[in-house]
Amino acid sequence: MLSRFAGETPLGRKRRARKMARELAETHPDAHCELDFTNPLELAVATILSAQTTDVRVNQVTPELFRRYRSAADYAAADREQMEALLRPTGFFRAKTNSLIRLGQALLEHHDGRIPGKLDQLVKLPGIGRKTANVILGNAFGVPGITVDTHFRRLTNRFGWVDEQDEVKIESLVADLIEKRDWTMLSHRVIFHGRRVCHSRTPACGACTLKAMCPSFGTGPTEAAPAARLLKGPRARELAVAAGVDPALVPAVAVLAPEEP
Repeated sequence: MLSRFAGETPLGRKRRARKMARELAETHPDAHCELDFTNPLELAVATILSAQTTDVRVNQVTPELFRRYRSAADYAAADREQMEALLRPTGFFRAKTNSLIRLGQALLEHHDGRIPGKLDQLVKLPGIGRKTANVILGNAFGVPGITVDTHFRRLTNRFGWVDEQDEVKIESLVADLIEKRDWTMLSHRVIFHGRRVCHSRTPACGACTLKAMCPSFGTGPTEAAPAARLLKGPRARELAVAAGVDPALVPAVAVLAPEEP
C-alpha cells in the first residue's frame, strides 16, 4: 500500500504531510487535550494518572483529588493509603501514588514547588517522561510539543510520514515535517483521528478525509457504506459529510459508541 508514494522525495513528503495536517485541522476542529486541569500541576498529575487508563476515567477521579491536594507540598505530605483509595479506579494505583508523592517532594526540593516549563527539567521529575512532558509544555505553557502516543505512532507510520516505532525518533522526524507552531494541535488532531476514523484494527478508509493523500488507503474498507459504519464518536456523521459520504450510512450506534481509547 505504501507503494502509492514509493517515489516520493523528502520535499514531496513534507508538502504532503503539511497538506494532511491542514486537512486534519478542518476535519477535527474540536481537537483538544481531554484531561481536565486548571494549572500546570494539575495537568502533570492528570497525565501521570492517564497511563494504562482512559482520560474519561482520570477526569472522574481528579475533581476530588485536586480538591484535597492543591500544591506540591500537599502531594509530598500525602497519606499513602488515602491517596491509593482515591486513585484505585485508574489502575496501578500504588505505583501512581508513589509517583505523585515523589513528584511533590521533587518539586519542593528542586523547583520551589512549581512545575518547571522546560523539557530537560520536566523529564527528570518522577512519573514524567518525554511524552508527558510535551503534553504539559504544549497545553499548560503554550510551548509547542509533539506527543507521541499509540495513536500518533500508528497514524504517522500509516501516513508514510515515518517508518519508525521509536517515540523519540518519531517526534524528531515529524518535527522536521510540520511547522513548530502547529506541533501541539497536530498531536491532538492526529489522536482524535485515530480514535474516530483511523482505528488500529480496521480503519474507516472509505470515509476518511485523508484518503487521497494516504499511502495506506485500503488498509480498511474503501467503499462508503462499510467505512461509514466504522466511524465513531459524537461527530461521526459530520466526519462522513467531510469525507463526501452520505451521513445516513452512519448508524446511530456509531454516534453513541465510545471512541477508541
